[in-house]
Amino acid sequence: MTENFPLSLIILLPLLGAVLNLLLGRRLGNTFVSLVACSAVAGAALVATKAVLLVASDLPMRGALVDQLVSGDWIVAGDFKLQAGLTLDRLSSVMVMVVTWIALLIHIYATGYMEHEPDYARFFGYLNLFTGAMLILVLGDSLPVTFVGWEGVGLASYLLIGFWYHEDKNATAGRKAFIVNRIGDFGFLIGICLLFTVVGTVKYADFSSIAAKLMTPWWMGWPVGYWIAILLFVGCAGKSAQIPLYVWLPDAMAGPTPVSALIHAATMVTAGVYVVARCHTIFDTFPEAAKMTVAGIGALTALMAATIGIVQRDFKKVLAYSTVSQLGFMFVGVGTGAYAAGVFHLMTHAFFKAGLFLGAGSVMHAMGGEGDIVKMGGLGKHMPITRWTFFVYCLAIAGIVPFAGFFSKDAILAGAFAAEFRMAGNMAPWQASLVALYPKLLWGMLATAALCTAFYMWRLYFVVFTGEFRGTKEQESHLHESPSSMTLPLVVLAVGSVLAGLIGVPAIMTHGLPESAEHLFTFFTSWLSPAMVPASPEPHEHWLEWALMGGALTISAVGIGLAALLYRGGISQRAEGLKKSLGVLHGLLWNKYYVDEIYDVLLVRPLRRVSGLLWKVVDNIVIDGGLTKVGPFFVDIFGAMAQRFQNGDVQRYIIAVMVGTAGILFGSTYYLAYQGIQGELKIDKRTVTLKLGDVRMRPGQLIYAIDWDGDGKFDETNVRFNSELKHEYGNAGEFKIVVEARDPVWNMVKRSDDWFFGANTPLSAKVE
Repeated sequence: MTENFPLSLIILLPLLGAVLNLLLGRRLGNTFVSLVACSAVAGAALVATKAVLLVASDLPMRGALVDQLVSGDWIVAGDFKLQAGLTLDRLSSVMVMVVTWIALLIHIYATGYMEHEPDYARFFGYLNLFTGAMLILVLGDSLPVTFVGWEGVGLASYLLIGFWYHEDKNATAGRKAFIVNRIGDFGFLIGICLLFTVVGTVKYADFSSIAAKLMTPWWMGWPVGYWIAILLFVGCAGKSAQIPLYVWLPDAMAGPTPVSALIHAATMVTAGVYVVARCHTIFDTFPEAAKMTVAGIGALTALMAATIGIVQRDFKKVLAYSTVSQLGFMFVGVGTGAYAAGVFHLMTHAFFKAGLFLGAGSVMHAMGGEGDIVKMGGLGKHMPITRWTFFVYCLAIAGIVPFAGFFSKDAILAGAFAAEFRMAGNMAPWQASLVALYPKLLWGMLATAALCTAFYMWRLYFVVFTGEFRGTKEQESHLHESPSSMTLPLVVLAVGSVLAGLIGVPAIMTHGLPESAEHLFTFFTSWLSPAMVPASPEPHEHWLEWALMGGALTISAVGIGLAALLYRGGISQRAEGLKKSLGVLHGLLWNKYYVDEIYDVLLVRPLRRVSGLLWKVVDNIVIDGGLTKVGPFFVDIFGAMAQRFQNGDVQRYIIAVMVGTAGILFGSTYYLAYQGIQGELKIDKRTVTLKLGDVRMRPGQLIYAIDWDGDGKFDETNVRFNSELKHEYGNAGEFKIVVEARDPVWNMVKRSDDWFFGANTPLSAKVE
């Protein structure tokens, strides 16, 4: 069931804010910019909330609100027609609430953080543009509409990452993000095209009926659904920073901190997870190799990024690698079929990761822009609100009960452990054993990543907020708590980091509670499953569920304990000694596994060399040295010739016009004579059919004479026709045929001896 609702208003409000701020903001001042930017997002959030309440109260579980971004058909290609439709169902409602409300808090925070920025209006214009594009991505009812928002957030992120473009490193980071995402988007676009080619639709509402077509064997014998899923996932890996396309996200921290919080923690980078969940029918294609790929890449990314985060010193870089790792957790969730768990972690992660980035911005604001955590320390006594909200965020991301991260991360770990992948029945026994072991391997990798997460987050907390200050005296003299416009969002996000997880409590923990309480604590799962996505896999035995939860909690506690042992009160001698003892391993992690260096050697340098060669040869020699000089050369020649005629003598001009007119008339007649003598010759035994006159000739425009036997005498004269003329020969033989065409107006004559069928060959007919 669907019902109309002005969903386009949710998108148009932020886009209108972007237009107003970019066009008028610089003239009307920062107050106008702040009011427009925050009001636009607040309006979108309120409209979105009303829409979600309608979905919850007035529509059945599979119901949706619908609208159009533009009226009429948006794409028309042959028989294919597609509208720019919007839809809000239970899955997209989660995303739209996260995007609008988290974006509002970050907009409010940015009014304080960026208050002294000269390009204040440009910043908020870009921020509104991003929000509007992200809402198109979320609310689109088909992959092409989603792709418009997909590219929109790519553009907005490029503009925001490189916002301070006067510094080359920031501009370079923006370009890197743009290029890497374009690589992923290319695969995404091919996947959309392949999907339409195979099933004839790209609308999400039709995906439930395409399962049979997705099973059609394609390249290498694999079902076409597998290849479509992999191509779509390439785009998702780029947007959501998964191996091998994750390298742009850490560098994206060059942008202002509100940008890091909004784009690279809470909204844009989760777009890939959302698309996989939205297209779950495709990813569920049997055999489930595509899901295994998604889960495997996610687990490997989670572990790799978490280990890198252990040794980083830049405040925002630690959080960046944390984001990459947590996105890996989400992909393991959707890749193992625990779609609800993956989306749930997407939602809870938005609260505590946005808070972590805003907390980092608050600290760096007090430190005068300094981001090296080794130069901080003891900030807790100067910044109590930032310190305690950051404390809450660290508990949440570490997965400590009852904070939000515990419930969402535990659901993913349990789903990975209990997953079963449906593969071909003709596998060898050893292959079947590996497939059965695969979920346990995923769980082990995620558990290790969770241990690293708890360690590096609490290392960050202890190094920054405890111990003695390690910066300069001047920095210490300026330490202060951030203004209320920055601390208020921190408090709200901290509350969300505590409460958000309580709507997704595992069912095993709610047994014995009143029905109303049980419904509240399991609300998120019942909201998504089974209305939109399949139910998440769960361990069959209750004791195993409790054991997994206890194990996850223990892992987090161990990570926090190790961080406290090494960094509580500052960087201990034990930590320094451990760093030296690790030696090569520390260097490997510090240099981020040398991935950027490998890409530089294998991709960047060869492309630069090829580009340099093309520049020197094609651009400098061929174009600048040759082609650009050919044009002026001919212009000079024709100019010199024209000067002789354009001499100001009007009498000569009149004569030239008359001669030119006569030439045109003569040429056109001459051309008609040529065209009129064109024709076709067909021979059937002794009957010859001759068709003369081009289709563009008017009947009777030319007069023909035909000599059928080539004796020099015309057998037929004054023939006016442009249709067929037949002649029957009395005996067999080969006869030369001569056709003469005359223009009665100009008395121009042309014979077929000179020209027929475009060749200087006589026309002849060989009859039997």
